[in-house]
Amino acid sequence: MLNSALSSRNIQNPAFFLNGKGTAEPNNSMDVISSMAFFRGMEEANRFLPRCSGAVEGSNMPHGTLAYSRKKNTPHGGGGNRAEAGRSSKQMAVQVQPESKEESDMLDQFMLNSYDMCTTEARERGDEAEQQCISTKAPRGRRGARLVVVDDLETLLIRCAEAVATNDQRSACELLWRVKRHSSPTGDATQRLAHYFAEGLEARLAGRGSQLYRSLMVKRTPVVEVLKAYKLFMSACCFMKVCFLFSNKTIYNAVMGRHKLHIVHYGVNDGFQWPDLLRCLAEREGGPPKVRITSITSLWPGFRPAEQTHDTGQRLRRCAKQFGVPFEFRVIEVKAEDVRVEDLNINPDEVLVVNSLIHFRSLMDESVVIDRLNPRDIVLNTIRKMKPAVFVHAIVNASYNTTFFVTRFRQVLHNFAAHFDVMEATVPRDNDERLLVERDIIARCAMNIIACEGTDRVERPQNYREWQARNQRAGLRQLALDPDLVQFLKDMVKKQYHKHFVINEDHQWLLQGWKGRVLYAISTWVSDDASSTQVT
Repeated sequence: MLNSALSSRNIQNPAFFLNGKGTAEPNNSMDVISSMAFFRGMEEANRFLPRCSGAVEGSNMPHGTLAYSRKKNTPHGGGGNRAEAGRSSKQMAVQVQPESKEESDMLDQFMLNSYDMCTTEARERGDEAEQQCISTKAPRGRRGARLVVVDDLETLLIRCAEAVATNDQRSACELLWRVKRHSSPTGDATQRLAHYFAEGLEARLAGRGSQLYRSLMVKRTPVVEVLKAYKLFMSACCFMKVCFLFSNKTIYNAVMGRHKLHIVHYGVNDGFQWPDLLRCLAEREGGPPKVRITSITSLWPGFRPAEQTHDTGQRLRRCAKQFGVPFEFRVIEVKAEDVRVEDLNINPDEVLVVNSLIHFRSLMDESVVIDRLNPRDIVLNTIRKMKPAVFVHAIVNASYNTTFFVTRFRQVLHNFAAHFDVMEATVPRDNDERLLVERDIIARCAMNIIACEGTDRVERPQNYREWQARNQRAGLRQLALDPDLVQFLKDMVKKQYHKHFVINEDHQWLLQGWKGRVLYAISTWVSDDASSTQVT
């Protein structure tokens, strides 16, 4: 659940710098049952973890509650009915350790120079992609054998999901053991995917999906490793870079000729998007506007992100000072649906921009909240009431939000296979940062979808056509895409990234995908009753 410093020349304004198959042996299923005991033991271990019943220091918000019940061990891993999920026992609140001076300096330098580093490495990867593709192909005489293993892993995973769904523990354990025989976090793309999907199925079968996901969320990875993984991800995959460029260019155009800018940003943010926007604004003719960023930082299960966002704000203040841009940064630590327009101190003299890059996938919808307006629609209604000059909305394009587990599992399997295939095609298998990206970014999301239910299942994306209908129902009007910006992004991806990355357009959405599968989409909106003019 990491959320994600870009630059390149502006298309129209030169001052803008955006820069196997095996036979199961009955006694071997005991290996799986033994490892399942680990997840059951996690709850016992949790008794010794610190609990907090008050509010976090410096915040007026009470601690949240972990949405799972300990009363009943159900096979879906949510542990209890939907109502109990919302009023479950107190969760531990994890305080993130403050950054050291060395870590802070390292992040400052990376924030200022990340575009040059990531762009250079992206070009190098683009040049090497074809050669790697050839060198990693299976020998001709063994290709058929490898395909059998791949087909078996996908089939075994689906059969295992079906067994887990019916709480057939004997069959599920035997199938899990067979999957594990052929899967590995250091194998090819399919073996890696199978490894993490098997972990998710195992946790769900044990009824401890929530604890597994919480343990992944609170694990702190050293800053050096995070930056290396981030650099690799940005250079190997174009998805977030395109989102940053699209968003920054849209914001830059919106504030053209104006002197005050207010960005309302939804989501835990590392701040890597903003330095290049600040740089461009500093270099524009007539001088930079005064920039105010309000970060709406939602509360996640077992994770208190206020410290992280505070550190981000400090880095951005130093960055803005270096560029000579008047700058304010404010954090609102609250659930996105609890924010009201009056909380934002909107000034009519400011150009207001709302920015959400793939964050709304975690908002609950009508499949969870059935007795009142759901958080997803509440947030969109609030954005309409803000009447922003532009709302930049980037989404994870997927349709695995169904309540039927096996159907969801099939969709997740196909979607995440594309993500692992991206890494297989662009990064060597022995790369340590690739393992970190796959484990801590890609697999973490997949495990939540597979292992958790109810309000513990925070990954709930929809496809772009579903979001389009939802936005329109909320009173938002879609803007046309800028054809020059679209062409620029297509050319950049073609020049710097693997040939199987694709960018297309449909119904005024900019679509990003891999080998024909659309994985992300982004578009711009205004309030339907606003007097805003179209951003060009």
